[in-house]
Amino acid sequence: MKKLTLVAALLLVLVACKNQNHSHESEHKEEHHKNYDDVKKSAALLKKELTEKGFKVFDYVDEKTQDTILMQQYYIAFLKRGENRSQNEEETKALQKAHLTHLGKMYELGYADISGPFGDDGDIRGITIYNTPTQQMADSLANADPMVKAGRLQIEIHPWWAAKGFHLR
Repeated sequence: MKKLTLVAALLLVLVACKNQNHSHESEHKEEHHKNYDDVKKSAALLKKELTEKGFKVFDYVDEKTQDTILMQQYYIAFLKRGENRSQNEEETKALQKAHLTHLGKMYELGYADISGPFGDDGDIRGITIYNTPTQQMADSLANADPMVKAGRLQIEIHPWWAAKGFHLR
């Protein structure tokens, strides 16, 4: 009789857990749907706000997920080896420090989303992705870099499209 009572109790616990899990799944699905609607509204609002600020954007529906993807035009600045590489070691270190300060400021002000050097010793030394409404603005900010002003680097900028809100993996 004890075994039968124990088995019955275990069955009741399993059924209760299954029902509770089903209830949580239902709540999760409802919350996911609500969050999806909020995100969808937010994407439409974001598109409107970006357009009003002069950014170029478009959206499309992903065939696989049926999500609306908002694309924005950014500007990639290729930092290329400049013609003036005559600075001594001390000057080069000071320029590098000023260069990093400039890039940090661009990031803090929201004008640059990511910057970094390349891992080889080629002519293209690094990139910065500018989050500006125009190429002229990105070019102006990139050319304000102390390394560029000193001629140690030169800038080449290209428009580039990326999905808004997606992250590097």
